[in-house]
Amino acid sequence: MPTVFISGATGYLGRPLTQALVTAGFDVHALTRPQSIRKLPLGCRPIPGNALDPATFQHAVPPQTTYIHLTGVAHPSPAKAKEFRTIDQASFEASLQAARANRAKHFIYVSVAHPAPVMRDYIAVRRHCESRLIQSQIPATILRPWYILGEGHRWPLILIPFYKLAEAIPSTRTTAQRLGLVTRDQMLAALKSAATNPAPSTAQILDVSAIRAATSASASALSLPRRP
Repeated sequence: MPTVFISGATGYLGRPLTQALVTAGFDVHALTRPQSIRKLPLGCRPIPGNALDPATFQHAVPPQTTYIHLTGVAHPSPAKAKEFRTIDQASFEASLQAARANRAKHFIYVSVAHPAPVMRDYIAVRRHCESRLIQSQIPATILRPWYILGEGHRWPLILIPFYKLAEAIPSTRTTAQRLGLVTRDQMLAALKSAATNPAPSTAQILDVSAIRAATSASASALSLPRRP
């Protein structure tokens, strides 16, 4: 049974991914705050801890596991530059330390598409974390979405006509595709595929096109959970 450790297991991506991996037969160790354990799907192993402090959870990371880091600021915006450093970057460093201490065989990290004309602080933190992960020499999969559409995250749908226009113009096609929209189902399919197929000895990058391509292989097991 494949083993994974997920940081951010009750979040926008974390909760449905945890459920999907449990359903697929993975042994899922789910890091979350003690007060949020009740939000975890049934079947995973709750790991209470502080994602910013590796001392609270490092001992619970299985050796030679696939480590999936999903902790970060909800609804990123330019106004949250400080939080990107104190939460996104700090939690990544904690996860990297825990992964290295337990000789993780694979590290999966959700970054962001770059370069881009906005969200410079957010992108700078994510690029820094990418660099730190590559330097660690842990086999890694780095996903680079731009915006993930899903429940509560649908406002960019109004931009789809502009995307189609930009993709039709040769001078803007590459940028429009790199900064394209992906759905939460597509992200979950790509994350599940990465967990199932560990990266080679060097880091592999999944851009928007690669994230979308993963959907056909595993989307059937990753339908979005419905609210009761």
